[in-house]
Amino acid sequence: MSKKLNLDEVTHYVEKNISTFHEKRIAALNDLKLKKVLSKKNPYLYKAKYILTAQDIIKGFTDAFISSQEETIFGDWLEGLAIFINKIVYDGRKSGIPGIDLEFDRENIRYIITIKSGPNWGNSRQVAGLISDFKTAKRILRTSNSQLNIVAINGCCYGRVNKTDRGDYFKYAGQKFWEFISGDTELYTKIIDPLGHQAKEHNDDK
Repeated sequence: MSKKLNLDEVTHYVEKNISTFHEKRIAALNDLKLKKVLSKKNPYLYKAKYILTAQDIIKGFTDAFISSQEETIFGDWLEGLAIFINKIVYDGRKSGIPGIDLEFDRENIRYIITIKSGPNWGNSRQVAGLISDFKTAKRILRTSNSQLNIVAINGCCYGRVNKTDRGDYFKYAGQKFWEFISGDTELYTKIIDPLGHQAKEHNDDK
């Protein structure tokens, strides 16, 4: 049995936890070391792009680093939000199985979900790893109940996908994903306001 989502609970969660995202952003930047970053960059690329001054090079490094770190950190934060919402509505839970983020039961189906930020998250080898994780999870879950009906989902917090059925699993992105875990067709847009409000507060505090 599902429970109707109260958006006030989502807003309260955001207000209480968004500071974690901002704290991790700052911590990641504080850990940035020029020597480490330089060792991973291609100097020929910067010459080809006609970037000649140290200032431009450092700015390029820093901007790329911050963008990458923010994507990862906020992706992890959105995963927590998705699990929180699903717990309210379907009594979902953080999975203890490696490679699986969320489990919940609905209409006699056990859904196992791996959550990613956006739909273009991995190459063919990483997708093969995802499929392997799903197969392992199904095997583990069926050791205690061989008749368990299990459906694997790759959920993406934003974006769109044209093909949802991938054979070994289903892939939902953006509005479809948030609707799937909450039962609310409009949740994808409803969560924007509390996120934006708290972002303004944290930026004003800087």
